[in-house]
Amino acid sequence: MIWNENRENAYCEITPAIMALKEQWEKENFIDPRLYREYNVKRGLRDEDGRGVLTGLTRVAEIQSYTVTADEHILPADGVLYYRGIDCREIVRGSEARGRFAFEEAAYLLLFGELPSRAQLEDFCGQLASYRTLPTNFFRDIIMKAPPKDLMNTMQRAILTLYCYDDKANDVGLENVLRQSLQLLSNMPVLAIYAYQAWRYYEGASLFIHVPQPELSAAENFLYMLREDRSYTDLEARTLDVALVLHADHGGGNNSTFTNHVVTSSGTDTYSAIAAAMASLKGPRHGGANSKVMDMMADIKAHVEDWGDQGAVEAYLTRILDKEAFDGSGLIYGLGHAVYTRSDPRCEVFRSYVQQLAAEKDRGADLSLYESVERTGKRLLMERRGRKAISTNIDFYSGLVYEMLGLPMELYTPLFAVARIAGWSAHRMEELSAGGKLIRPRYECVEAHRPYVPMEERQGGFPPPSAD
Repeated sequence: MIWNENRENAYCEITPAIMALKEQWEKENFIDPRLYREYNVKRGLRDEDGRGVLTGLTRVAEIQSYTVTADEHILPADGVLYYRGIDCREIVRGSEARGRFAFEEAAYLLLFGELPSRAQLEDFCGQLASYRTLPTNFFRDIIMKAPPKDLMNTMQRAILTLYCYDDKANDVGLENVLRQSLQLLSNMPVLAIYAYQAWRYYEGASLFIHVPQPELSAAENFLYMLREDRSYTDLEARTLDVALVLHADHGGGNNSTFTNHVVTSSGTDTYSAIAAAMASLKGPRHGGANSKVMDMMADIKAHVEDWGDQGAVEAYLTRILDKEAFDGSGLIYGLGHAVYTRSDPRCEVFRSYVQQLAAEKDRGADLSLYESVERTGKRLLMERRGRKAISTNIDFYSGLVYEMLGLPMELYTPLFAVARIAGWSAHRMEELSAGGKLIRPRYECVEAHRPYVPMEERQGGFPPPSAD
């Protein structure tokens, strides 16, 4: 196809030639699903019982979500998420009791394996503050140039461009990778907010850019840079801080962290590895789940007139499960988890902050509806699936929290990345120091062998592309 500046969106047009190629692809690329069982393929790198295939070892984080009996039966259990062997809930409670923010403390723990002393934490925060600056004119020359509609792509492009400003970009020595990791950890909130401000500007809004303040935490700086008046309440900042702690890591097997391990094992640079993890996190099956919950709840609000009518809520949830309402998937988003069975510990920590914030923002009616959907939806799912337990995952409430904080939905997944960079960095350093082998799983080819056919003897084909 020849580019024609006079034809609007010509570059993105789906032409008849593309459709013909797509039909050719479909005809020649079908794999019978029965073959996966025949070859004992661990689809999704999971065993038949749903447990992940063991592909590595880590000291960074651990998820406990079930118990296994002597005869290999899986029993549901309350979930626990450990950071370096410490229950993440205790990290939050410890910071609450002493009136300090916890994300930087959790990041230190994930990276270095020990809780910091007061002096170590102050030095660490000071070092992060010194790194919280972008190269001269970076916002103008990189972030403002044709910003993509998805902020995650803007951030990926910015991270890859930072490679060009690093004289030691390809050095994978641990001291250099640590320096790069701390710089990215420090600047991830800045990249997220600046990407959003650039997007707003191209959508017709006024442009305002606030410089991050060295004395503020990551959560405080996020709200400070986001809001035109730079103001926030203590509860708002502490709620966002807890969200960052709870999203900082989730073991080595989640999709984006495993992507980070795979790419790191090739020996590539830090910027490429983190950009690859970002690409994974962007996917709606991974980092975009809370947006799906928000869309579902908006649909429920539009179709259930009386939110306090339990019967009406149950009737509409039944329609959703029957694929007669919302997106036709038959899913109640935010209920159930790929790993947790009985409870998601992150959700249990977050719940008290949801309640406090709902009271401060006078959003009690919204919270009551969420609690009704959670309670009724779990019962309906357990009845249909014959399960004794269904967990509520953190995504069920995180979207509501972000909305009450005034965060636009465009920032939900970027905020996830702001937190997860701590875990990605810890896992990257672990892979560099302990992995030592290129990750290369095996795929079985099920295409039959056949001879080469000369051009003049070939049959079929499809119409040639249009010349216009």
